[in-house]
This record gives sequence, C-alpha cells and structure tokens, in this order.
Amino acid sequence: MIGKIVKGRSFKGCISYVLADKEAKILATEGVLETDTNAIINSFYMQSLLNPKLSKCVGHIPLAFSPDDKGRMTDHFMESLAKEYMSKMGIENTQYIIVRHTNTNHPHLHIVFNRVNNDGKTISDKNDRYRNEKVCKELKDKYNLTYGTGKEKVNTEKLKGAEETKYQIYHAIKETLPKAKTWKQFEHLLDKQGISIEYKYKGHTGEVQGISFKKGKHSFKGSDVDRKFSYSKLNAQLNGNSLIQNQEVSIPKETTASFSENSLSTTAEVASGIGGLFSTGPSGPDLNEAKYLQEEARKRKKKKRKQYRPKF
Repeated sequence: MIGKIVKGRSFKGCISYVLADKEAKILATEGVLETDTNAIINSFYMQSLLNPKLSKCVGHIPLAFSPDDKGRMTDHFMESLAKEYMSKMGIENTQYIIVRHTNTNHPHLHIVFNRVNNDGKTISDKNDRYRNEKVCKELKDKYNLTYGTGKEKVNTEKLKGAEETKYQIYHAIKETLPKAKTWKQFEHLLDKQGISIEYKYKGHTGEVQGISFKKGKHSFKGSDVDRKFSYSKLNAQLNGNSLIQNQEVSIPKETTASFSENSLSTTAEVASGIGGLFSTGPSGPDLNEAKYLQEEARKRKKKKRKQYRPKF
C-alpha cells in the first residue's frame, strides 16, 4: 500500500481526470451532488469559496496496492481502507469522493477531497508526507498487506512529470555510484546524464549539510530520491570506493605457455632464495644459476667457520 500526496488548485482538472476512465467506479462520496461530473465539480468549488485565501484547495491522494493483494481487494475492502486512511490523516468533516480504477495491474483508488472543510477551515497538511508513510505502514501491518519490493520493480513507463524524473535520477545514481571514488568523478558521471548536484552548507561554513539532485526543471533532496542517497551515506560510499580501489593489487594473468628465459631466471632466483623448496618447472632452475648459488653457499659456510674459530 502506497499513498501519494498531491495538492492543486483546479477541481475541474483533478475530478475530470479521476472520472475520465470508463472503468472508473465511485465507491463512496460525501457532501457532493452525484448527478454527473460537472455537478461534482461544482459542489467542491462552491464549498472552496468559504475560504478563498486558500489557493491549493484540492486534495488528491492515490492509494495503490500490491498485485499480490489483488484477490483481497474487493470494493468494500478498498472503500474501508480508504476511509480508515482518511481518518488517520485527519481528513474529516469535509467533502470527498473515493474512486476505484482498474486500468493497471495493481489495484488502486483515488481520494479527492476539499481542503476547505464544512466549516470553512483549512485541513492541515503539516508533515502530511511523513504522516502518509506512517499511516500506510500501520494499515499494511494491521491488515497484513504486501510490502513493496523496491524501486527496481516500479513500472517507470507509466510515470509522468516529477515522479518520472525522480526515478530517472534514482537509477542514474544507483548505476553511477559504484564507478566513482571522489565527489568530482561522481558529479562528472551524473552531469553526462543531465543531472546536476547542489550542496546545502551549514550556516556560513564550508561544511556540507545536505544534497539535492536536479534534472530539467525538477529538483529533489537526496533522501527523497532514496534514503541511501543522503549526503552522509553517499560520502561514506565514495570513501569506501576510494579505499577499495587504492588497495587493489594488479595481478598479471597466468599463462599455460612456456616461461620466457627472463621469467624463468627470476623465478629460479626466488625459489633458490627461500632454500630451493620450489622448482620453476619440469627441469628445475637453470644449471649455471644453481652452480653459482651452490658456490655462494660454500663461501658463506667457509666464512662462517672462520668467523667462529675459537681462540686460545
């Protein structure tokens, strides 16, 4: 279950969209004339005049559910969920319509309500996005509804406007982040995809406090794109990338071909240097090299005997 908070100025545009689908089904209404679409629009408009100072009087909340819950989503259950959601969000004592759509694989409905309530007062939108997440989680837990499987599963082809841009930024960051080990590299890679970074500084200091990403006319805070994309978490990831890449050791590829003369000689030296425990191939070290090493060992042994000769 996912809710999306939308506020606007035009009841005509919003309600026309919600009711335009031939398969749209009105599940419940409150305080409006249901004669036709125009009657519903006029009902909302007339009440909004009670508070003309409120510019964005249109409340619109789509509620979407997982396809895995489709079998449970009867009209009655969806209506009940919508009304409980509205109650927990403080959307009460006002006009509303609840409309079900069946034009996608996932069950969903639209709640359209008047932010000017029946007494002419404004229905508060304070922290509504935070409250929306909290209420959706409560209802999912209460009715054992399916949790989403992540942004990778979202059908971006059906998204438009700001939501479409947000998911484009999400996927760009996700693919780009592992390739960068500095902020400069990260910025450069995103810039190639038309995405710019804006930093928020603490007071008049140079300390970065937050980050946002902009593409076209849309801009989003990093944590709004995804919780993993706050400045602190991105900075930790880039530092980690840098550490890993600096510690990597380049190991030449082994080959089944015969060793060259130089490589054979080098390997023989290493092998002899650690006591001759390893051979460099079927024939062992070069014979001349072995003879030289043997002579050097004899000289060291002779020198050692001379050094430790007791004196009387």
